[in-house]
Amino acid sequence: MTIRDASAEWQGTLKEGSGRLRLGSGVFEGAYSFPSRFENGPGTNPEELIAAAHAGCFSMALSAILGREGFTPARISTVAKVHLGATTAGPTITRIELETEASVAGLAADDFERLAQSAKATCLVSRALTGVAAITLKANLIDH
Repeated sequence: MTIRDASAEWQGTLKEGSGRLRLGSGVFEGAYSFPSRFENGPGTNPEELIAAAHAGCFSMALSAILGREGFTPARISTVAKVHLGATTAGPTITRIELETEASVAGLAADDFERLAQSAKATCLVSRALTGVAAITLKANLIDH
């Protein structure tokens, strides 16, 4: 089986410290800090990387499902919004909103919705994030 890796380095206290996140592939390295994670400071954060992973995984899963149904998408564009909130357990990913837009010739809107919901339920990242209270999907078929 394939193994993917990433690393993080942190220096200092939680609020005053800072760190760097690196993808094992080398295509991304970025700074992160308390302000970039829990406020609106510069840099990235783990939740943003989860959002990117979820958007990418969902888009590929939807493409695979469409292909199995005999459709070739011209384009799939997905945004994932990861909500970080406070719970009794502490800071928690409370919700993820997926918003996808696809151009698929010959596909009816209700069939697209059904297939998109299937992709949400079966993509690897959705399955890995089953501890998130709510993962929602807004699917928009364009140019059909």
